[in-house]
Amino acid sequence: MELKKLQSDITKIFLKNAKRDNLKVDEDYLVMKISEELGEFVQSYLVHKKRCRPEKYLKAKDSHREMAKELSDVVGLAFVLSKTLKIDLEEALVKKWITREWINL
Repeated sequence: MELKKLQSDITKIFLKNAKRDNLKVDEDYLVMKISEELGEFVQSYLVHKKRCRPEKYLKAKDSHREMAKELSDVVGLAFVLSKTLKIDLEEALVKKWITREWINL
């Protein structure tokens, strides 16, 4: 699946769910939401690395799956946020990481 299609599909699903839940989705909400999701990813990472209270420990396979789920939330929210901010995320990724056109501007 191409990045733009993935971004479009994820955004549609996110906005549909937000509408169902009567959430007002604007730029501020999305910035706060991606921060929340990043926190959840960090928490799952700490559990995976067993750098948390022992009662939170999970089997390695389960904690790895939790990290993957939380990281997918972070990336998914980045897709939604970039679409809302009218940022071509694919172009930005290429110019920052691949061609390095945006390095040292």
